[in-house]
Amino acid sequence: MTGQQRQEVVPLDLLDAPVVRRRAWSVALGGLLVGAAFGGIVGLFGGGAAGLVTAGVIGLPLLLLAAAEARRRTWLSDGVLSVRALGTRRVELAGATLDLLVTDARGVRTIGMLVSGRGRAINLALAMYAGTGGRELGIMPLRRLADALAATGDASGLVFAQLLVAQLRAEARGDAPPERPLYQIASLAPSGRLAQKLTSQVVARFVTTLD
Repeated sequence: MTGQQRQEVVPLDLLDAPVVRRRAWSVALGGLLVGAAFGGIVGLFGGGAAGLVTAGVIGLPLLLLAAAEARRRTWLSDGVLSVRALGTRRVELAGATLDLLVTDARGVRTIGMLVSGRGRAINLALAMYAGTGGRELGIMPLRRLADALAATGDASGLVFAQLLVAQLRAEARGDAPPERPLYQIASLAPSGRLAQKLTSQVVARFVTTLD
């Protein structure tokens, strides 16, 4: 490029595209089945038109959710976190509010970094665990994300950068998932709740306990 340096685009998708598409197809199929079932029941009493409307009202949102899931991609470029689904949202890391969001569904606990700024929010999945195993964001994406967070100069950005660096060190040592910081901090959230937020203050206290 003439006079400009190409900006590095860092993919930050926790799951591979084929896995995401399979999940999207499952949601789409479920939406069709649920919509058809409710539409059939309503159609028995209210007629065919009412049944079709009911099927559309119930099934269409699930089909849209499936389409958004299939298209979902997350990336980092020049200090800006972006996510594409049906549209694209962007949040600049500098000045953003950072929290950890832990979700617990069907025995799978997912830990994500919730990045909020200027009325927009992106939940970036960092790892997901089931039992003593799971899946974590790759080494290079974590490294680039930690660098970008540290470069903001914000206190919360530095804290989250420290957390990710500690995770990278644990991976380099070959620690088992239960011994890694992301697994451990996710375990701080009580079970039995679908989603709960750990603020940057909680993360900061946790980071101080790490070696």
